Amino acid sequence: MKWIAATLVGIAVLLAGLAVFVRLAPVDPERWHQMPGTVAHRDLQGGAMRVVTAGENGLKRLDAIIRKTPRTRVVAGSVEQGMVTYETRSAMFGFPDYTTVRRTGSRIEIFGRLRFGLSDLGVNAARIESWLKAFTQRG
Repeated sequence: MKWIAATLVGIAVLLAGLAVFVRLAPVDPERWHQMPGTVAHRDLQGGAMRVVTAGENGLKRLDAIIRKTPRTRVVAGSVEQGMVTYETRSAMFGFPDYTTVRRTGSRIEIFGRLRFGLSDLGVNAARIESWLKAFTQRG
């Protein structure tokens, strides 16, 4: 019976340690403030890509929408630089996802991906789609 209790305590300590690591792991902006060579409208195992046509102030408008997302902050870049990377954390465990948004001519390219794990269960695609819905509704 004691070994069961010891095992459960060990598992609880490991899970608590993992939770602390996920929340406190340092962020390297150089690693996350990047775009792949080609961005196309597609879902990935751990993220999503989208491309939209936008007007002259499109990136500025989308940035305003993204910044209103709960638990989201800018990691690197700016609208003036033409590329911004955001970190959005999950509500319960604080898992970070990174989304880079870049203006290329009249297009906006969006690349959202997870940091930990293999699958985001469609969370990045859903988040990006909600941003784009708000973006198109506001014209």
